[in-house]
Amino acid sequence: MILIESNVTGKQFRLQYLEEKLKPLGYVIGGNWDYDKGSFDYKMSDEGEYLYLRVPFVATKGALDVRGTEVELQQPYLLAHQYESGIDQDAESAGMLNQFQEPEDPDAEFPSEWKDTGIQLVRQLEQTILSEQ
Repeated sequence: MILIESNVTGKQFRLQYLEEKLKPLGYVIGGNWDYDKGSFDYKMSDEGEYLYLRVPFVATKGALDVRGTEVELQQPYLLAHQYESGIDQDAESAGMLNQFQEPEDPDAEFPSEWKDTGIQLVRQLEQTILSEQ
């Protein structure tokens, strides 16, 4: 995991605003959300291992499943998940991934050659959500 300094850390937004701005860029709300916290995930690569930019957030007003919820963004970070090879080979050969498959190494070493790309993505994120605030 690599933490990235960002101007969005500690900023509060309506969750709906963030979804409207970030989903068109390729971000999704990560599957690890709860009623009071979650993250926006951007898949940077899925060759060999899955590389993500993750932007965690916590609810400051309302719950995540309620309209009008406000959230506070936390520090973005880069992470890598390495999945077990050879599991569900038929699905793999068809280009599918078992979404319930546990990562072989959920905290795999993040490749240094991708760090600059992650930083650029954070700068794009900052421009996108801070420009109209």
